[in-house]
Amino acid sequence: MSSNQALFERAQHSIPGGVNSPVRAFKSVGGTPRFISKAQGPYIWDTEGTQYIDYLGSWGPAIVGHSHPEVVEAVQAAAAKGLSFGAPTEGEILIAETICQRLPSIEKIRLVSSGTEATMSAIRLARGATNRRKIIKFEGCYHGHADSLLVKAGSGLLTFGNPTSAGVPEEFITHTIVLEYNNLEQVEQSFAELGSDIACVIVEPVAGNMNLIKPKAGFLEGLRRLCDAHGALLIFDEVMTGFRVGPQGVQGLSGVTPDLTTLAKVIGGGMPVGAFGGRAEIMDNISPLGAVYQAGTLSGNPVAVAAGLKTLEILARDGFYEFLGKQTSRLVEGLCQAAKDHGVNFSADSVGGMFGLYFRDQIPSSFAEVSDADTEQFKIFFHSMLEQGVHLAPSAFEAGFVSAAHSDDVIEATLQKAQTAFAKVAESIA
Repeated sequence: MSSNQALFERAQHSIPGGVNSPVRAFKSVGGTPRFISKAQGPYIWDTEGTQYIDYLGSWGPAIVGHSHPEVVEAVQAAAAKGLSFGAPTEGEILIAETICQRLPSIEKIRLVSSGTEATMSAIRLARGATNRRKIIKFEGCYHGHADSLLVKAGSGLLTFGNPTSAGVPEEFITHTIVLEYNNLEQVEQSFAELGSDIACVIVEPVAGNMNLIKPKAGFLEGLRRLCDAHGALLIFDEVMTGFRVGPQGVQGLSGVTPDLTTLAKVIGGGMPVGAFGGRAEIMDNISPLGAVYQAGTLSGNPVAVAAGLKTLEILARDGFYEFLGKQTSRLVEGLCQAAKDHGVNFSADSVGGMFGLYFRDQIPSSFAEVSDADTEQFKIFFHSMLEQGVHLAPSAFEAGFVSAAHSDDVIEATLQKAQTAFAKVAESIA
């Protein structure tokens, strides 16, 4: 049995930073990442045999719980027939039909292999369909690591953004306008000055990549109105929220209909799947029907599709989302009470099966506000919970996830451990 530390040291010899995605390195919280050997229901186990209550959920996909027996059975049956064909399968049609039936905004959909592929392709499609160049995104919203999306806000409202990654030339993000999330006035000003060249607005309708941030009343409706008025397309990036916060994602909760939607995570049931879809007249601009090129060797992989289809089937069962929302609310309310018991400045929020934890008095509504949270207190809380067997996202800027496998007993056990963690935070303040 190898220790987490030994594996991390070994990994760094062959993998940059020892991890295959940056946040896994624990860089923002310090310490050694846990190398996971197995998962079941609400639990994961590291290679040292330590069990944890998991609120990472593979960053969202594990909505029915890890290794759900029905999902595993579907994957095994599909794998026995072949891992990949590079040719059409009936399963691709079935999952496309299922998603189109459940999300009325989607008339046609294209499967890809990741959320980054989905958002990158949706933006290219928006530009091709409108014959325009510029896009609007919001600071703190993450839409994958395509060059034109790795951008932070410029020094002024209409100044172009600055790359947030080495290797991204400034000219690649010349047409990306970065605005403040929940600030509709900035969007109005941008359209007033540049509207005839704005192809689309892309937004996480509930942000999950700067922690959980909900849209203010009227924000999404305002984006819809402005896009309609100026002939731009509205893209909802529901890679994280799709089928996670409700049966129709944020668009179902808000009643705001996007032109294009990007999906991933839940629709793959833990396997690599992404998708983008929308109105038929827009989607028909995609090759082979139209001039906007997009392709993928593993798109619609039969094993991944099988996992996604079975997961979507489970989500459609009576009472699924009601139970999921109840458990998430119970967790959030209990954490807030535990913080209050120890006099710690803390707030929390949730929607469906997603939640956010903030070491600040009030729930934030923008990247600037969430950046005001006390990250040192979060580190203390995170490590105390981890030491007690609760696995949270290793960053104060990431949302957390509850699954249907998080029973009352699991939530109660989490809240008991949180009392100890908040006590340690309180000691650090005294």
